[in-house]
Amino acid sequence: MVMPQDQNARQSHSMKNHNRFFEMVEELKYIGKTLTNQNSIQEGIRSRLKSGNACCHLVQYHFSSSLLSKNLKINIYRSIILPFVLYGCETWSLTLREECRLRVFENRVLRRIFGPKRDKVTREWRKLPNEELNDPYSTPSIVLVIKSK
Repeated sequence: MVMPQDQNARQSHSMKNHNRFFEMVEELKYIGKTLTNQNSIQEGIRSRLKSGNACCHLVQYHFSSSLLSKNLKINIYRSIILPFVLYGCETWSLTLREECRLRVFENRVLRRIFGPKRDKVTREWRKLPNEELNDPYSTPSIVLVIKSK
């Protein structure tokens, strides 16, 4: 990938080196990561979250099963889904926006695992708020895992 020092400078759309032409592109997928000429990680994180969502969709039947314990479902999340999302996270420098996206993803998966909860007073089903999702999980959030790496 050719990245000019001055982003406003207009250069030719290709580069010649030893009789080979290299095309100038704005983004490039290399070893599973999307590199951009702006050096942005947003597209890479978005791609990782898509992979995590696809993986979640594959195990959705297990998450909704009442035959599996919640601990086993959390272990499935930790051992199967998290590696898809966290691949290459060592090179990420997270912004607040990206941290929020990652938290939303994790909360969505945990809500699938724990399911709705029945209110004791009103006897109605309700979604678990974020605070209640993190209590039974009791392991570091996805953002803390990324920052520790």
